[in-house]
Amino acid sequence: MERLAEPSGSRYEDLARAISAIGAVKRGVARVLPGDCQGGAAAVLAMLKHHGSMRTSRLAELMAVDMSVCSRHVAHTVARGWVERLPDPDDGRSRILRLSPEGFAMLTELDRRVTEAFTHYLAEWSDDDVALLTTLLARLRDSFGDCRATHA
Repeated sequence: MERLAEPSGSRYEDLARAISAIGAVKRGVARVLPGDCQGGAAAVLAMLKHHGSMRTSRLAELMAVDMSVCSRHVAHTVARGWVERLPDPDDGRSRILRLSPEGFAMLTELDRRVTEAFTHYLAEWSDDDVALLTTLLARLRDSFGDCRATHA
């Protein structure tokens, strides 16, 4: 009996199921993070390290979250001394966010914990497979652009 070709959408259905399973990976990574520095706070620290000091509005853009969500994460990191709010030299009404020495120390701890988790869970993976996954995940993220965009 001749097998019919699958509809072109089925590969995207398989992808959708695989992506939804990423939630288990995210929860596994979250379990290794310190209790007072979960995902949102860790993202704030990582963005400030990678992109340097910036306004909260820019941070929200980079994190692709609403300003209210970003502000909560920033408040959390400021309260713990990981991020400093400094006057913006270009606009005294605004504040610039900057990593503090404690923030750099927390990032070092986060990097260590997450790296150990991936080392453990991906021990059977080849270096090429890890590199390919990294490349494809970055490409997937880039394909989505600004995730905050609203649809009519």
